[in-house]
Amino acid sequence: MGAPPVSAQAQPAADFFPMAVWYGGGKARAPMLERDARAKKEAWRRDLRQIRNLGFNAIRCWMDWASGEPAERQYNFETVEVLLELAGQENLKVIVQVYMDAAPDWVGRRFPDSLFVSSSGAVMKPESAPGYCFDHPGVRQAVLDFYAALAERARRSPAFAGWDLWSEPHVINWATATYLTNAEFCFCPHTVARYRKWLERKYGALEALNLAWYRRFTSWDQVEPNRLSTILSYTDYIDWRNFIQAKLGEDLRARYETVRRIAPDRVATSHAAGPSMFTSPLTGEGSPDDWIMAKQTDYWGTSLYPKHSGPTAYDPVTRGARLDFTRSACYSGQGRGFWIGELQGGFGTVALNVGLTVTPADLRMWTWTAISRGAKGINYYAWYPMNSGYESGGYGLIQLDGTITERSREAGRMARAVGRNQALFAGARPVRGQAAIVYNPLAYMVGGRQRAAAYGGVQGEVAGIERSSLTGIYRALFPTNVPVDFIHINELEDIGRYKLVILPYPLMLPEKAGPALREYVRAGGTLVAEARAGWNNERGYAAEVIPGLGLDEVFGCRETAVQSVPGGRTTLQWTATEIPGLKPGDRLPGRIYEETLEPQGGQARVVARFAGGAPAAVVSTFGKGKTLVLGSYLGVAHERDRDPATQRLFTGLLAWAQVKSPVAASPADVEARLLESGPDRLLFVFNHGANPARAEVSVELAAGRYSARDLEADAEVPVRREGTAVRVTRDLEAGEVRVLWIKGDRGN
Repeated sequence: MGAPPVSAQAQPAADFFPMAVWYGGGKARAPMLERDARAKKEAWRRDLRQIRNLGFNAIRCWMDWASGEPAERQYNFETVEVLLELAGQENLKVIVQVYMDAAPDWVGRRFPDSLFVSSSGAVMKPESAPGYCFDHPGVRQAVLDFYAALAERARRSPAFAGWDLWSEPHVINWATATYLTNAEFCFCPHTVARYRKWLERKYGALEALNLAWYRRFTSWDQVEPNRLSTILSYTDYIDWRNFIQAKLGEDLRARYETVRRIAPDRVATSHAAGPSMFTSPLTGEGSPDDWIMAKQTDYWGTSLYPKHSGPTAYDPVTRGARLDFTRSACYSGQGRGFWIGELQGGFGTVALNVGLTVTPADLRMWTWTAISRGAKGINYYAWYPMNSGYESGGYGLIQLDGTITERSREAGRMARAVGRNQALFAGARPVRGQAAIVYNPLAYMVGGRQRAAAYGGVQGEVAGIERSSLTGIYRALFPTNVPVDFIHINELEDIGRYKLVILPYPLMLPEKAGPALREYVRAGGTLVAEARAGWNNERGYAAEVIPGLGLDEVFGCRETAVQSVPGGRTTLQWTATEIPGLKPGDRLPGRIYEETLEPQGGQARVVARFAGGAPAAVVSTFGKGKTLVLGSYLGVAHERDRDPATQRLFTGLLAWAQVKSPVAASPADVEARLLESGPDRLLFVFNHGANPARAEVSVELAAGRYSARDLEADAEVPVRREGTAVRVTRDLEAGEVRVLWIKGDRGN
């Protein structure tokens, strides 16, 4: 039967909001499968019936390549077939997770030159994982043929809702070469050949590559990926890291296009191990960029394990940052939202490490936090705890002997609440924000391969500064309940929608960002940057004047001196009244550098100084907009010090830029988040405090009459109009969440 053409986007049921549990048949852990599926149908049916009775509407099963194609072109999809049959009978939908990293041994015999190769030249022979290199043409075709065969079978079932095509994409998945130091992949001949083609598309002519890399190649087949840290150039290293992220996106797209040709009406997704603000593009196994990956499927998403396997848990700010970052990537452009591919269901284990207890209240907080950010699917990991491997005994919603837990009941209750209002949750979108923090992968590239090398002095303090600079600023803004977006440095086309843009740790910026930021301020935006903005461009070339990229004129100042500070710590003493909440004499902690800034032009003036008197911060105007430059790194300092003055600075920047919030909440431990659907709002109220609280929440809404309903209790909630806002008062226990549907009167 001929496959239908690929359409622009899948069209799953518009009101389907999956509330699923990971269940692959029996107690086998992903990506393993139990054998003799048909002989176990009735036992599996009992599990599915229990899952459905608790309130879930879907399961997420899986298929690994080794089990599904034990011999070349001899496919065995019995497990998926049985689960599709049972799910259809039990009124559940099925999402199929595909694992190609668990590859069959015949692939290695058929294609002996398909093994992953490290930067050292060491060859990795798989042991169940990580499989074989997708850049080998024979492996690539076999992989895509497997997806096609599975799609042909799955699409016949009305219970089949869609896919997760790649769990937590990396170049190397589910295997660590402990015998290699600083292993980096993949340097096999097939990936190297693909890299050369990528470079040829980027540079066009070999001479252009030679100029960029400071080399003397005479043919493309002489070009190799960067392996060394050299003093002359690190443009080659930046190209290699960018290629890896582009390759991951292209590899996901190839999977997507394959299944879409065969099953165009089923949704196709994938999810990261964690948002890319919490990973690094420098990792040897290859880490994806959320903005690149979100464009490749119907939904991109993330795993979320707030109590993974250690003695600490994510606090509300860290959870919020992870989810708001994923939301920002997945709603950018024409994005429709994101899925939580894996949400921790029970306490975690990794070998001897055992995580904190996961409670029903935890699951409520994690689930509703994700949905409040616009998640369009929740997949709890997992139904049963892991029955083997170094995670054995961990992560289950129920006990391994089948005992139902209060956690599973609580998750089921939330699933029922969503199920009663699927169209509402599926159609609601996050309220558009007015403030944004710039995510810049180039920040990791400063120094090239030397950046990752062991180095003495203050460089030890730099570890994690890219991530902490983002989270520190987000942390300072979090208590305001102002929606904060993250925007990618390579995607500034829509920057004009924001009143405030903050540029953390901006040492390396792409050339095209200069004109975009200049136009943003000229047209009336407020831009705030930390020290040494645009010191380097994307090739690693230093700016003649800092701020670079022509931003010295925009910021009304230039760097006249810079120095590392003892212990990596410094202080900026505020001298002005420009920013609401700050007064002369306030002291703001900074990190790493003291950058001396000289004002340029009549509109610029110094607003803070270092202890020695050197100018440490400058405000200015440019066109219709205004700017602030900070001569150190306050974001990372706040993430580590939680200083009240820094909190007041970033909160004051909102008022300085006239950023308005669509929702306000008190007392301080209460968080309020909004989704919108036409004239209606979904209001999520969280009490993060250790004590009960009377939450007072006001939502800015157009004139008219409104009512509210608690969606879990299915009960009316009183509201009152006060000026331009609708106000709600709710009593919340410590750690409690309420979800309210505020409805406009359609007849008014």
